[in-house]
Amino acid sequence: MNDQSVLLHTEGHILHITLNRPKALNALSHSMVHGIDGALTRAEADDSVTAVLIRGAGERGLCAGGDIRSIYEDARAGRRTSLDFWRDEYRLNARIARFPKPYIALMDGFVLGGGVGVSAHGDIRVVTERSRVAMPETAIGFVPDVGGSHLLAAAPGELGTHLALTGDQAHAADALLCGLADHYVPSPRLPGLVADLSRATTPGELAGTVRRYTAPAPPAGLARHRGWIDDCYAADTVEEILGRLDDSGVQAAREAAAALRTKSPTALKVTLEAVRRARRLGRLEAVLDQEFRVSCRAFEGPDLIEGVRARIIDKDRSPRWTPARLTDVTAADVARHFEPLGDRELGLCPAP
Repeated sequence: MNDQSVLLHTEGHILHITLNRPKALNALSHSMVHGIDGALTRAEADDSVTAVLIRGAGERGLCAGGDIRSIYEDARAGRRTSLDFWRDEYRLNARIARFPKPYIALMDGFVLGGGVGVSAHGDIRVVTERSRVAMPETAIGFVPDVGGSHLLAAAPGELGTHLALTGDQAHAADALLCGLADHYVPSPRLPGLVADLSRATTPGELAGTVRRYTAPAPPAGLARHRGWIDDCYAADTVEEILGRLDDSGVQAAREAAAALRTKSPTALKVTLEAVRRARRLGRLEAVLDQEFRVSCRAFEGPDLIEGVRARIIDKDRSPRWTPARLTDVTAADVARHFEPLGDRELGLCPAP
């Protein structure tokens, strides 16, 4: 990587991948996706490498997701290079999940969107007291991708539906509860953990090393809210979910309803459908194929550009969604996002 946005070095038997754009909170560019993929190719071919470890440069987080400013500029200019980025990114996500050697992710700090994709499909996923894990796509008129709908669909009860629609950040214990991470390690222990991991040579030794550094995570906030979350988000439509949240008599539920009303109506309806379909699809590859269809359709619509404009470009936090009301988003509008792409399919899980 001649641009130094992905740094590689070996310690002991572990190949370290460091995402190195700290000023951009290590947001993923297309070249970074290629860099990570190349590192995995190198690790897979090198018998002296027994595991891969990914982390982010700086103190703020592993990765804040894809470079959405670039996606905005691409869409505004009428180009379609973002689709090539997603194609390679989603293939990388699938490769991480099936990588034949242990893949260790230090999910310290912010782990958002694409950051989840390069970490939460790994084998050993470590969170700290600073971790903030989220798929916040509905706030920019987009839908959880990078296998996020697969992960959230597998969360207990309706916790994943809640996180997918609201985009709320999961702290360490919530990430553990929802299956987005495996181990809690206080951040001051990370240097020692990394040093000791370099001396491990087998998957069993790696797992044992991580266990020696783990500690009880602070209580999970979502666990206290399972009652109203499971009841409200089990509804069949976003409108009914909002009605149940409003009528629940729980302040946190009403706050969730207020947050949902700021999101893209189209993104909310497509996200709910995507999570429900992901549960039925099961396999990560099939879900990534679905997410690619949805992403391509969202790229063609108005809300992604408008959402990024309001949140990142102008920062007025006043998006003008099209349509502006949930009732104006039809079943046909939602279904269009899931239609086959013909010869443009991602094709990770070919139809029988």
